[in-house]
Amino acid sequence: MDSLVAVIECQQPEADLYRFMGRMIITQQMEEIVRPLGPESLLLRGARLKNTKEIFGVAIYTGMETKMALNYKSKSQKRSAVEKSMNTFLIIYLIILISEAIISTILKYTWQAEEKWDEPWYNQKTEHQRNSSKILRFISDFLAFLVLYNFIIPISLYVTVEMQKFLGSFFIGWDLDLYHEESDQKAQVNTSDLNEELGQLEYLFTDKSGTLTENEMQFWECSVNGMKYQEINGRLVLEGPTPDSAEESLTYLRSLSHLNNSAHLTASSYRTSPESETELITEHDLFFKAVSLCHTVQISDAQTDGIGDGPWQSSLAPAQLEYYASSPDEKALVEAAARVGIVFIGNSEETMEVKVLGKLERYKLLHILEFDSDRRRMSVIVQAPSGEKILFAKGAESSILPKCIGGEIGKTRIHVDEFALKGLRTLCVAYRQFTSEEYEEIDRRLFEARTALQHREEKLADVFQFIEKDLVLLGATAVEDRLQDKVRETIEALRMAGIKVWVLTGDKHETAVSVSLSCGHFHRTMNILELINQKSDNECAEQLRQLSRRMTEDHVIQHGLVVDGTSLSLALREHEKLFMDICRNCSAVLCCRMAPLQKAKVIRLIKISPEKPITLAVGDGANDVSMIQEAHVGVGIMGKEGRQAARNSDYAIARFKFLSKLLFVHGHFYYIRIATLVQYFFYKNVCFITPQFLYQFYCLFSQQTLYDSVYLTLYNICFTSLPVLTYSLLEQHIDPYILQSKPTLYRDISKNHLLSIKTFLYWTVLGFSHAFIFFFGSYFLMGKDISLLGNGQMFGNWTFGTLVFTVMVITVTVKMALETHFWTWINHLVTWGSIIFYFIFSLFYGGILWPFLGSQNMYFIFIQLLSSGSTWFAIILMVVTCLFLDVVKKVFDRHLHPTSTEKAQMYSNTVALSDEFIALQPLSRARNQLSKLSLLNQIQVSSAWTPCAASQERRCAHLLEECWNEF
Repeated sequence: MDSLVAVIECQQPEADLYRFMGRMIITQQMEEIVRPLGPESLLLRGARLKNTKEIFGVAIYTGMETKMALNYKSKSQKRSAVEKSMNTFLIIYLIILISEAIISTILKYTWQAEEKWDEPWYNQKTEHQRNSSKILRFISDFLAFLVLYNFIIPISLYVTVEMQKFLGSFFIGWDLDLYHEESDQKAQVNTSDLNEELGQLEYLFTDKSGTLTENEMQFWECSVNGMKYQEINGRLVLEGPTPDSAEESLTYLRSLSHLNNSAHLTASSYRTSPESETELITEHDLFFKAVSLCHTVQISDAQTDGIGDGPWQSSLAPAQLEYYASSPDEKALVEAAARVGIVFIGNSEETMEVKVLGKLERYKLLHILEFDSDRRRMSVIVQAPSGEKILFAKGAESSILPKCIGGEIGKTRIHVDEFALKGLRTLCVAYRQFTSEEYEEIDRRLFEARTALQHREEKLADVFQFIEKDLVLLGATAVEDRLQDKVRETIEALRMAGIKVWVLTGDKHETAVSVSLSCGHFHRTMNILELINQKSDNECAEQLRQLSRRMTEDHVIQHGLVVDGTSLSLALREHEKLFMDICRNCSAVLCCRMAPLQKAKVIRLIKISPEKPITLAVGDGANDVSMIQEAHVGVGIMGKEGRQAARNSDYAIARFKFLSKLLFVHGHFYYIRIATLVQYFFYKNVCFITPQFLYQFYCLFSQQTLYDSVYLTLYNICFTSLPVLTYSLLEQHIDPYILQSKPTLYRDISKNHLLSIKTFLYWTVLGFSHAFIFFFGSYFLMGKDISLLGNGQMFGNWTFGTLVFTVMVITVTVKMALETHFWTWINHLVTWGSIIFYFIFSLFYGGILWPFLGSQNMYFIFIQLLSSGSTWFAIILMVVTCLFLDVVKKVFDRHLHPTSTEKAQMYSNTVALSDEFIALQPLSRARNQLSKLSLLNQIQVSSAWTPCAASQERRCAHLLEECWNEF
C-alpha cells in the first residue's frame, strides 16, 4: 500500500444509491493501468464486512456530498382525514369567534349611543378618553372581545390529540395477536399521526411476492431440453409417455446415474435410445452447471475458511453448506442443483468452484453482467477447466427466449406457460460459447464501456445486447412461492369491509392471475377483464372502450381487471380518465409486470380521483417503498427481502393476515376515539364561552369576565382534560372479537362519518343549548333579588359566575361518562375524580387567603355558594335538564334507526348479561338456557347484518321472556 500510486476519477455526487461510475488509474513502473469502478466497489454508511477480515478504502464523497446525506429528503407530510376535519372545524369556530367579537363591539357602541349609558355617574370618562379616536377605540374594544372569547378556540385540543396518538400507538406494539412467534417480531409503529386513518381505508394496494406469499422459494419443476421434470421427495421425476419396456427405463437410469451417486435423478416414465444418451447427459449436465454458476450466491465465512484444496472445504456435503443470496429464487435454484449432484462450493474474485459427483471443477470467472430491470436477466462469462469460454444467462422468458436461436424453444415455452398457470415463478436458462476472437472483442468492448465516465450506462447496455444474443436454450426452472397463512380469509374480510384490493406485482400475467385466484383476490364467479399486450395508443383506446361496454352490458355483480405494465403505460398516457373509470367499477384489479414507479403512479391516480378515497399500500421489499410512501398509509411486511419497506412505512407487521386486526379492531377503535375526542372538545368549549358572551348583554358589554381567571386557565388543563384523554385511550364500544369477526361493521365509520358536517353541527348545537341552560337557569334562580342565604345576603357577580362554572364542569364530565361504553377503574377514577378535584380545589382556593395573590375575588365565594340548599337543587336540576334530551335522543335513535354497530352492541350486551345469569343456575336449567340463547344468538346475528324483520324481533322477545321467567 505504501508504494501504491493511483488516481480515482468519478462522477459528481448524486443521490442514487445504486449508481456509481468511476475508474482508478494505477501507475506501475511508468505504466498506467485502468480499472473500472462501479456500484459494487462503493461502500455506503452502515455496510458490514462479511467473508473478509479487513479492507483498504478511499473516501470518495464526504460530508453533505455523500449519497446518504443527499438522500436526506423529507417525505411528503401525510395528514389524516381527521386532521383535515379538525382544521375545517377550527376555521368555523374562528368565524364564530370573530362574529361574536364584532357583534359585541357593535352592540356596545349601539348601547352607548344613549348618554346615560355612555358615561354613567359611577364611571366618568377622563379627558383623554373623551378626545381619543373613535376608530382606535372600536379596534381596541374589538380586540378586547377577541381576548375575552378566545377560549372558544380549543388550543388544548391539539395537545390532547398528539398525546392520544403517541400513547395510543403503544397498543399496537403491545398486541400479542400482532406478534409473530416464529420470527420473534412484533408490530411496529413508525408514525403515530395516522392511527385513525386505519379505520377509513377504501383501497388497499398490495405486492404479491413476500407480502401475500412467504417469499420462501422451493424448487418445484424444471424443463431441460424440452423434457419436464418434477421434484418429489428430493428426486427429479421425469414427466412423459410411458416406456414400452422396463429395459429402456433401466438403460435411461444407468445413463443418468452419473448425475447423482445418490440416485436423486430418476425417471419414472421415459422412452430413450442409447444413441441419444450422450447428448441427453450433456444437456442435463450443462443445464445444472449453468444454474450452479449463474448467480450471486455467497457461502458463509465459517464454511469457507481455508480448509481443503483452495480456500473452500471441498469435502463438505451439500446439506452442510449454507447459502446466502439477495434473491430467494437464486438460493432455491442453487440448492436444487446441489440436490441433483452439482454442488456450488464457493467463489472468489476470479474463480467459482462446483462439485460434479464429488469431482471438483474450477471455473474462472471472467465477467458478470449484472441483472437490471430493463434487461430482466443476468449473465456470467466463465472459462471452463477445458479452456472454453462460455456465457450462462438466466432471466424472464420474455427476455431470454427472443435471444435464443437454438434449443427446444417451442416445448420450453409451452412448459413455462404450464408452470405459470400453476402459480410458479419461472426463469429460462441459456448459454453461448465464444471463440477466442469473439471473447477478445467482448472483453475489449466491456472494458471500454466500464471505464467510460460519460454515458457509461448506455454503453454498457449496448455491449450487453451485443453479448447476450445467439443463445442456445437449455431449459427453464419453476419455483413455488407458498401463500402465507390466512391470506384468502384476510382478503375476503377486506372485501366484506368495503375495501377494494389491488394487487401490484412484477410477475408475469399467468403467474399473477393464478396466485390471485388461489388467494381469493379473484374468484370463479367474477367476470375477469384483460388489458394486456397492447402495442399502440389506438389499440389500447379501442380495448378500453370494449371493456367499458362489457361492464355496462354484462349483468354481473363483480368485475375483475388484469392489466400489464406496458398496457398501463399506454392507458395512462392518453386515456387516463377512461382507464380509471373502469378500475373504480371493478371489485378487484391485478396489475402485473409493474415497475416500482408505475405502482406509485397508480396509487397517485386513485388518490387524486374525484372521490378522494383513503388508500393503503403494503409491501415487503425495496421496490415497494415508492408505493408505500405514496399511499395515505404505508404498511411494511417484515419479511425476507430486507427492512427497507418496514423502515419507510408508517406501520410494520410480520404477516399479511395481521392486517385484519390492525384495521378492523385498532383502526376502528382509533377512529371512534379520536372522532369523539374532537367533537367533545369543541362541544365543551362552546359550553365554556357562550355564557361569557351572554353575560355581556347584562353588563353593558363592558368586557367584564364571568369566570375567575384561575378557572379560565384550569378548565381545559385540569377540570375536564383527563376524562376525555382516558376515553380516547381505552374506549372499546364493541368487543374486539366481534369487530374482527364481523368486518361489515367497518363500513359504519367509513367516509369520515363521525366527523361529518351533520355530526359536527349536532355537537355544536348541543353545546350552545347546554350553555343557554347553564346561564339562564342560574339567572332565573338568582336574578329576582331572592335571598338564597340564611342571613338574607344576596349572591354577587362572582357567585353567579361560579354557579354557572360548577354546573358546566359537572355537565360536560357526565356527558363524557354517557359516551363511555367500556368502563375500567381508570375511567371511574378520572371521571368522578375530576368532579371531586374541582370541588376540593375550589374549597381550598376560595377558603384561604393566599399571601402570594394580589387580589382574591373568590375568597369565601365557593363555600358560601355550597351552603345554600337551593343552589344544590339548582345544580342537580340543570345537569339533569341538559342531559335528559340528549339521552332521549340516543334511546330513540338506537331503537328506531339502529346502525349495524348499535345492533352488535345490543347483541353483545344481551349475551354477556345472559351468561352471567346462566352461571348462577343449576346445571339442568343452565343447559336449557344455553340452548335457547344459542338460537337467540343466531337470530340476532342475522338481524345485525340484514334488515330486521318483525317476526324475528317477536321471536327474540319471546325467547328472552322465556329465559327471564325461568331465571
